[in-house]
Amino acid sequence: MYNLGEQFKIDYEKAMSNEECVFRGKKYRFTVLSERTIRLEYSEEGIFEDRPTECILYRNFEKKEFEVKETEHRLEIKTLYFHLIYDKEKTFYGGKITPGKNLKVELIGTDRYWYYGHPEIRNYGAPGIPEENLKKQVFKKSLYSGDGFVSIDDAKSKIFLQNGELTAREKKQIDIYLFMYNKDFESCLTDFFHLTGYPALIPRYALGNWWTKNDTYDDYTLKGLLDQFEENAIPLSIVLLNRFWSIKTGSQQYGYTFDTGRFKTPKDMVAYLHSKGIRLGLTINPFEGVFPVETEFEKACTYVAKDKRGIIPFHVYDPKIIDVYFKLFIHPLDAIGIDFYFLDHFNLKNIDELSLIRHYQFHDMRRNYKKRPMVLAYNSLIAPHRYPILYAGVEIVSWDTLKKIPFYNASAANIGVSWWSHDIGGFQDGTEDNELFTRFVQMGTFSPIMKLGSDQGKYYKRAPWKWDVKTKSITEKYLNLRHKLIPYIYSEAYKYHLYGTPLIQPLYYKVKDFYDDPLYRNSYFFGSSFFVSPIVSKKDPIMDRVIHKFFVPEGTWYDFLTGKRFSGGKEYVSFFKDDEYPVFAKSGSIIPMGYNENINDTNPPKNMEIQFFPGNSSTYALYEDDGISSLYKEGYFLYSKIEYNYTPDAYTVIIRPLEGKSGIVPERRNYRFIFRNTKMAKEVVAYFNQEKIEATSYVEGKSFIIEVKNVNTIGQLTIFCKGKNLEIDAIRLINEEIEGIISDLPILTSMKEKLDQVLFSDRPIKKKRIELRKLRNAGLEQKFIKLFLKLLEYVDQV
Repeated sequence: MYNLGEQFKIDYEKAMSNEECVFRGKKYRFTVLSERTIRLEYSEEGIFEDRPTECILYRNFEKKEFEVKETEHRLEIKTLYFHLIYDKEKTFYGGKITPGKNLKVELIGTDRYWYYGHPEIRNYGAPGIPEENLKKQVFKKSLYSGDGFVSIDDAKSKIFLQNGELTAREKKQIDIYLFMYNKDFESCLTDFFHLTGYPALIPRYALGNWWTKNDTYDDYTLKGLLDQFEENAIPLSIVLLNRFWSIKTGSQQYGYTFDTGRFKTPKDMVAYLHSKGIRLGLTINPFEGVFPVETEFEKACTYVAKDKRGIIPFHVYDPKIIDVYFKLFIHPLDAIGIDFYFLDHFNLKNIDELSLIRHYQFHDMRRNYKKRPMVLAYNSLIAPHRYPILYAGVEIVSWDTLKKIPFYNASAANIGVSWWSHDIGGFQDGTEDNELFTRFVQMGTFSPIMKLGSDQGKYYKRAPWKWDVKTKSITEKYLNLRHKLIPYIYSEAYKYHLYGTPLIQPLYYKVKDFYDDPLYRNSYFFGSSFFVSPIVSKKDPIMDRVIHKFFVPEGTWYDFLTGKRFSGGKEYVSFFKDDEYPVFAKSGSIIPMGYNENINDTNPPKNMEIQFFPGNSSTYALYEDDGISSLYKEGYFLYSKIEYNYTPDAYTVIIRPLEGKSGIVPERRNYRFIFRNTKMAKEVVAYFNQEKIEATSYVEGKSFIIEVKNVNTIGQLTIFCKGKNLEIDAIRLINEEIEGIISDLPILTSMKEKLDQVLFSDRPIKKKRIELRKLRNAGLEQKFIKLFLKLLEYVDQV
């Protein structure tokens, strides 16, 4: 058996099931994995598989309570969730598990049941693999089902050998994992992640702003790009170089050796980016093979043979080729500081090969504890959550693309995936449009990955400074907001890694009828505190606003940008300007934010800003580590609790570390506490441990702000605020929005007064329509009359 390296070795012990939960006959074996999940196997030879497969790695579940009744001819297994009935020796079928005949699993508390061969047509699906030259996204079977159950067929999965190689199964057999979860999808994901491995903790820098453009950069142009980001005060955390970074010959498209005509000293270039707080990724495609222009080509030929074309072919199932690939071509790039790789390869015919190289590429990074594994690649369907990040593929610059992305990202939760990457703005073709780009960036701010990307060409405008002043200002604002939100997003990423709670969850998890509703299917939860209703349509050119219909979930929610309050469980219509976006924070939310002096720096911030929304008391778990290494697995992290105790007349905030080590975050921090929709408190007191410390307080807009400077991060910080009815009433009033529309129109002020009198009068709506049409005789243009006839429906709702 070839020694690929310790980083690739597979744990066989954890692949073994608890024998107390196994029930077998000569040709069948059933294993109760949990109260919801059971493994069903059948083999004519009576041979069953205990080794890990490319999908299923861990079967070592703790035993749960269940009932068993077994006779010579019948087996019944019952848990809190399911009741299995198997007729072992049913006449004619001879015990063989046969579609719809002798094996049934009932879902407790319902009239639904699963049988072998069940079509499972109520499955909601999830993003699968791109088709039609990577431009069309196709949904595949997911874990989320209206039936409340789903099966995974693992019979065709290859087997992992202990050294990390894959081999085909020796015998044909039935091997199904059945999840019977009813409405408890969260527990279904828990079992799925236990079987396949929990999602990896993403590097912190991946949550900032990315830049990737299919251009031929060199030392000069790359430095110029970074200078422009800096001059415009736009944070940047990742540069991903496309295939033009390497030397090539003939038909070669990708390589492993830097083109020193472009990058004179690659190691110095990488060091320069790192000094700016920016990480570097490279685009490669191992399946293209290795060409003679590579520095280590001749050395590689002493281990593996060239083909008749004179290149070293790539065979992902050949361990020697894999060994040579990493040691001679990837590790030298790692040595100069390359942070991660984009595997730019997709072929439907060898999708299983893509899955394996993703696995190898990810696990090879584990050999160095200082570098946390991350690889960017297309979805290969097999346990895609294990190897972040997934790339959705080439997308057209269009409103149609923008409309699809939110639903796509949210539905990825149906297979337990959070880390999807799209090219913000669209990758190619289409028409560049300032409104479209603005809405792309706003959506990207509240998406898993914020990746500005496009094809080659100077007229693809992904840099904010290439747009008009207004577009530049808005997109800069949101790109800065994205970096400030990293403490929140990273804490949510840790929950996803630790508990399997997806960062993005669709609204239809709460309201199932919205799955097929074109208005609301795009809405999603962004972590534990935010709800997003993306804008995916153009604005009305006359009112210069988007008319946006949205639904707010149960509870009380606040517009994150304006503070306006919305009662949940209702549908609304609002009018959003270019710089506004429908993102809502629920009542009692605690939103940790922050920034460093170097705006690119994604490390735990020295300047911490925490926003609090009124209405409820709550707590938030702030997770921090170095963001780039695997030392967090050895306890090198800091887990802090933020408590917010709310009453209408007093607020208390307590921050204290609960678990971890010192030295993880800055020794001292500057804190800015922002109490949204809050008046000036009459009394403010701050303590560090038992000692009273200085605090500055003031009002800014509709927020009450308290600042404390240079506070030790290891210890308890306490803030007390007292006043009378501190919350500002910020109920969303549609009349105010209509007044704003009237105010912005390029019409006579006297006409605006007449419109106001008509729209906000007590007359019935039919009478208002008549009065509006009469204003044409007073000089109001027909286009404005049409506009206000449309708005009448909304005004009448008040």
